[in-house]
Amino acid sequence: MNADPRRLALALGHAFKREDLLEQGLTHRSAGAFNNERLEFLGDALIGFMIAEALWERFPEADEGTLSRMRASLVKRESLAGLARGLRLGDYLRLGAGELRTGGHARDSILADALEAVLGAVYLDAGFAVTQTVVMGLFAERLDDTSAAQSGKDPKTRLQEWLQSRKWPLPDYVVTEIGGDQHDQIFTVSCLLTDRNLCAFGTGSSRRRAEQSAAQAMLEQIEK
Repeated sequence: MNADPRRLALALGHAFKREDLLEQGLTHRSAGAFNNERLEFLGDALIGFMIAEALWERFPEADEGTLSRMRASLVKRESLAGLARGLRLGDYLRLGAGELRTGGHARDSILADALEAVLGAVYLDAGFAVTQTVVMGLFAERLDDTSAAQSGKDPKTRLQEWLQSRKWPLPDYVVTEIGGDQHDQIFTVSCLLTDRNLCAFGTGSSRRRAEQSAAQAMLEQIEK
C-alpha cells in the first residue's frame, strides 16, 4: 500500500478498533489468500439494504420498479468506483504484481469491490448503526441528486438533457487511453465541453462504460 490506511479511516469518519479488518478490506485477491473477497460480499449486501431503506423513506410515492432502478443507479459499479476515487481509495490498495503493472488501482471493478469490502470491515468492527452512518455520509450528495423522474436515465442521457435545456452544445467523448491486458482492458475517456473549456474523465471495462463514467463526472462538475 502506498499510503497509511488510517488516513482513509479518517476520511470515512470511523476509527477502526481492529486495523487488521481495514487492511484486509484493502487487499485484493491478487496479493494473497488474506484478501477482501468475503468482506466485499458482506459490504455489497449492506450497501444494497441501506440504500434501499433510504430510498423507501425519501420517495414514499415511488413504486417497486422505480425504487429498484434508483437503487441500481446508486450502487452500480461505476457509482461505487466514483465514490472510491473521491476517497482516493486506490492509493491504499494492496495489489499483486500483475495488477500493479496493469493499473489495477484505477480499475472500476477493483475500486468498487474494495469500497464494498471496506464498508464490510466497518460493519464487523463497529456494527450496523455506525456502518449506516458511514454509508449515508458517502452517498448523501448522490441521494440528494436522485429523483424518481431520472431513475431510468443513464448519465449520458441526463447530461444531454441538462445541456439541451440550457442550449449548450453537446459534449465530445474521446478515448484517451486503453490499458490492461487484451482480455481485460481499461478504457479512459474524456468528456469535453469545448465552448465552456470543461473536461471530465471516466474509466470502464468498455468504451461505453467509460463514456458513462465520464458523463457522470461532468454532471457532477457542472451541477456544482
